[in-house]
Amino acid sequence: MKKNIGSILLLFFLCCSCSSGDGMEDTEPSSQEPPVPKESILSDEEIEALGNAGVKQSFIENMVKAVSGQQYPNIHSILIVKDKELVFERYFPGEDQDWGFNLGRVNHTENTLHDVRSISKSVVAACVGIAIDKGLIESVEQKIFDFFPEYNNFNIGLRSEITIKDLLTMTPGMQWDETTIPYTNPANGEIQMTNSEDPVRFVLSVPIESQPGDVFVYNGGATQLLAAIVANASGMQVDQFAEEFLFTPLGIENFVWHHYSKSGIPAAASGLRLRSRDLMKFGLLYHNKGIWEGDRVLSESWIEESFEKHIDKPNQTNGFFGYHFHIHPSFNSNGKTIDHVAAVGNGDQRIYFNEEDDLMVVFTAGNYNQYIPNNSLAVMKNFIYPSFL
Repeated sequence: MKKNIGSILLLFFLCCSCSSGDGMEDTEPSSQEPPVPKESILSDEEIEALGNAGVKQSFIENMVKAVSGQQYPNIHSILIVKDKELVFERYFPGEDQDWGFNLGRVNHTENTLHDVRSISKSVVAACVGIAIDKGLIESVEQKIFDFFPEYNNFNIGLRSEITIKDLLTMTPGMQWDETTIPYTNPANGEIQMTNSEDPVRFVLSVPIESQPGDVFVYNGGATQLLAAIVANASGMQVDQFAEEFLFTPLGIENFVWHHYSKSGIPAAASGLRLRSRDLMKFGLLYHNKGIWEGDRVLSESWIEESFEKHIDKPNQTNGFFGYHFHIHPSFNSNGKTIDHVAAVGNGDQRIYFNEEDDLMVVFTAGNYNQYIPNNSLAVMKNFIYPSFL
């Protein structure tokens, strides 16, 4: 299911930025196992599933209490997949939005659609990988203007050197700012793109200030160009392409992908809404190296390239960037070095991938456009990682 909703500027003030609400949490992980309460708030089935996976019940018990008690505020869902099995799934009520429209307090369930915000970018990147697998796109090294003959007047200078890989790694060299300029300011790159009659033309016309491939700058316009490349290569808008070649194979039947009102094209960088279980399916496709229920949906090589450290993010403490996935800095938990990759969305939407420990965790939350110290990463450090180490 798809949905086209007219744009209101306020809606975009709350969209896909990787700035506020997407910072790293420095809380030291808990190392001491808490006692198991006499009367558990977990079901017998949950206790059994956690035990079978070697996950300590006490940490998960205390996690549920802390999240329910708003010590980790406005988290809406937590799904833990260990050894490729869903061992824990819990939903929490909280204030929420639908792409910037206030929904008030929502009683989230397994059937609730939720903004994934900038995890939409990771989905678009997956569509690029599928298009390459199908031979619709030659490779990530292909120049982007192969797909935009109607905009050939912009195919000059450094701009003519931009490749698909540069867009995937957010290194096209464009003069773009949607992180330090707030969404209330019309100079914000995302707002300028949103307000344009032709978002693709707008992004292609942005001045180039550095050699493509050299510098990471967070850029939703790069994602919009990737979606346009998929559309021009396949003859299908990215939401239609995703539905046929990604969502349907994964059994994802219910979704919303908001469109810009002026151009009518999907808001590639931030407009997707999914159920938490379907967000988990998308994550599992990557966790399982492109295989879903025995069928190959995405090539293993694409998964590996997506999680590579292609470029440093500006501040070394923020780690690296892959193909629209974030590679977080290492940290220590109970004497063990933890490395993980994440799909990231404003408001604390997350899919955490830890290949070494065969762990994947999905979070949804409603903390849009704000940094919350007690966020999903703090939950990972203080409860989830210690629960099985």
